[in-house]
Amino acid sequence: MNSEPAPALLNRWKVRGWIVCGTALVSFTAGSLMTDRLRHPDPVRADNTHVFELRVYHTVPGKVPALESVFRDASKLMVNHGINVVGYWVPDDDPAWKDTFIYLVAHSSRDEAKENWHELHADPAFQPYVESAKPLIEKANGVYRADEVYMRPTDFSPMR
Repeated sequence: MNSEPAPALLNRWKVRGWIVCGTALVSFTAGSLMTDRLRHPDPVRADNTHVFELRVYHTVPGKVPALESVFRDASKLMVNHGINVVGYWVPDDDPAWKDTFIYLVAHSSRDEAKENWHELHADPAFQPYVESAKPLIEKANGVYRADEVYMRPTDFSPMR
């Protein structure tokens, strides 16, 4: 049996009720502010120089897994030289793309990209990866079949 008088018990329930309501209100406000931030991302600035680089390697037939292995190991060294790879892909549906290896790199600017690639290719530790990739990449008229294109994000692109 509860020895506490009824008014004291009622007051304690009111205090607990206010605490629960206050906690809910604070949680709702914090959630609303975070949701609003997600719905209204920072606008693209006119001085934005961020670029993406798409690289597509056309391999000798059947050599995609070997090139994938080379990049798996080389990717660690690429990170050390500021090569920020967004992702690596191997197409698997269209037969016309079966011998391709694709990756996307994000750079702060074209100048940074040029500098980082230069540093990576000048690193003696990277040369074995280059040499192991050469026999895997298809040649056309003596030139390796590798497509590289720099792209700028649009002002409505979710990835900038």
